Parts: sequence; C-alpha cells; structure tokens
Amino acid sequence: MTGDDNVGTDLERASERPDLDLVAAALRADLSDIAAFVESLATRLELALPGLVEVKRARSGFRGPKVVVEITVVSGDQRLLLQRDGGRINAVRSRVSGGIAIKTEALDIDAWLEVLSAAVAEQAQRSERTRLALQQIVLDS
Repeated sequence: MTGDDNVGTDLERASERPDLDLVAAALRADLSDIAAFVESLATRLELALPGLVEVKRARSGFRGPKVVVEITVVSGDQRLLLQRDGGRINAVRSRVSGGIAIKTEALDIDAWLEVLSAAVAEQAQRSERTRLALQQIVLDS
C-alpha cells in the first residue's frame, strides 16, 4: 500500500459523508409553515435516529389531532430540544453529564438546525442505517 492509497480512501470517505449544508437546507425547507416544519422534522428525525430522538405529541384541542409539541435529540454530551407553542418555536441546547444538564443555552432556529445537522452527520458516520435515512432526508426536500 502506498501513501497515495490512503488519500483515495480518505476522499472516498469524505464523499460518502452528508454535506452539512444540504442537511441543514433540507431541514429548513418547511420553516415557512411552523406546524408543517415541526411535524416534518419529527418524522424525519424519528426515521434517521431511532433511539436517539424522543417526540412528544399532544392533542390540539379537545378532539383535535395529536401534534408534535416537543422534539428531543440526544447526541453524545448534547441534548437538543425543540418546543413548539402554537406558532412559536423555542430551541435549546444543553450540555449533559451523567444525565444532568450542566449548561443550557437558547439558540435561534438556524443555529439549532446547524448543531442538529452536525449531530445527525456524526451519527451517520457511525451507522449505515442513519446514513441512508439522512440521504433520504436530503433527497426528499
């Protein structure tokens, strides 16, 4: 094996990694309609990150349909939380140690989506299933 063989392998791995800008753009695609955005994001994340995403749904009114009110993504030492309150979105990132949040910061939705995109891409590098689901997110947008 020559040194050039390593370069080819690194380039192949880099081309297999999802482009973070494409992921973020795909996640932002529905942002003009908050309800559709949150529902779509929850569905996409549940598919891409099973076991790492918790989605809470609540009824809209007495007999209305259940809608997503909260999305929590755990990745490494981070917990990303998105809460929907009607037409408003609250986005928070927490640093977690031993299951306890040691630092919490509010983020605007663009910053939160960038952090989320990086976390999802990191998971995709570890899991073929996640990588394929992530590709589907990008292709569906």
